[in-house]
Amino acid sequence: MVDVDAALDELSRGTEEILVASELRERLSAGRPLRIKAGFDPTAPDLHLGHTVLINKLRQFQDLGHHVYFLIGDFTGMIGDPSGKSATRKPLTPEEVSANARTYEEQVFRILDPERTEVVFNSRWMNRFSATDMIQLAARHTVARMLERDDFHNRYHAGQAIAIHEFLYPLIQGYDSVELKADVELGGTDQKFNLLVGRQLQQSYGQPAQVVMTLPILEGLDGVQKMSKSLDNYVGIREPADDMFGKLMSISDELMWRYFELLSLRPGAEVDRLREEAAGGRNPRDIKFLLAEELVTRFHDEAAARQARERFVARFQHGALPEDMPEVTVQAQGDSVPLPAMLRLAGLVDSTSDGQRMVRQGAVRIDGERADDPGTRVGTGVYTVQVGKRRFARVIVVKENA
Repeated sequence: MVDVDAALDELSRGTEEILVASELRERLSAGRPLRIKAGFDPTAPDLHLGHTVLINKLRQFQDLGHHVYFLIGDFTGMIGDPSGKSATRKPLTPEEVSANARTYEEQVFRILDPERTEVVFNSRWMNRFSATDMIQLAARHTVARMLERDDFHNRYHAGQAIAIHEFLYPLIQGYDSVELKADVELGGTDQKFNLLVGRQLQQSYGQPAQVVMTLPILEGLDGVQKMSKSLDNYVGIREPADDMFGKLMSISDELMWRYFELLSLRPGAEVDRLREEAAGGRNPRDIKFLLAEELVTRFHDEAAARQARERFVARFQHGALPEDMPEVTVQAQGDSVPLPAMLRLAGLVDSTSDGQRMVRQGAVRIDGERADDPGTRVGTGVYTVQVGKRRFARVIVVKENA
């Protein structure tokens, strides 16, 4: 028999809110497999670690014996989720949605248990909806309630356009919960309004209202902004093992604990023990090795993780560098050159602004040491410079006309 208190402790770890926690306790106590739902719009072809915060929580439910509905919003993806948007989002074409959805199916089982997972597409029922059905669904919600959403509220009062079809998005997401008879729905904190619409619609259709669990948005490698492919601060779950390992080792020691909390499947007590060891003097780098190895093992295998660690150590701790590393001479005006400009002149980035961005993201190392201040000036001398995981150069900085 499942220990409900222990189950709640584990499921609550890393969550932002549980609405309503007492209802979740009741359902866990009922002793039947719960129907757990999470929806993903196939807006891009690859999943990254930010997506896996939700997927890890789904896996925790599975490990407790519950059934997961991994819902791919191929219908809603053609509308475009307005959550957090300051302007109407461009819908995807059916072809884009279909192609991205196929890659999601391929990737999700790197975490989820196939025996306890049902991949469903909301087009399965939404394509059957008639105009009459859509009007009847819309009649179950009000414009006033829609305008309670921060993004809609702000856009309305700023005089910015809100297209009618954007109001349909939370309604359809909510109706998905009706169709699936969800007991629990998971989503990011930016999805709270949509998740609560699902709860309200279930009540409207005479069903028990789902429990809503919101989870934090994972920061990217820069530790500031949301992990995003467009911001180039992400770790893709299909990236090569070496790239994934190196990116994870590049995060700050502070951000490491956030990743342990939201991405690691280690028991909370074990993570607490690691925190104590770090406070007691253990090198955070060694603890970060454990995190990187765990995640690379999950998305590749144990051998790939071990080899990635060995190559990382050889490259960054033992000084092993690419044999074909180019040598570039950069002229400085005076005794030094701004670091972002040096990266551009050395051909390691496309522009000075690109160099500034890479420095801010902690993706630049000089002689093995991370350079994270875009205002840094580099004096004359010879340096081994690395940008990202694959761009290296031996840069010779000389005085202009020297």
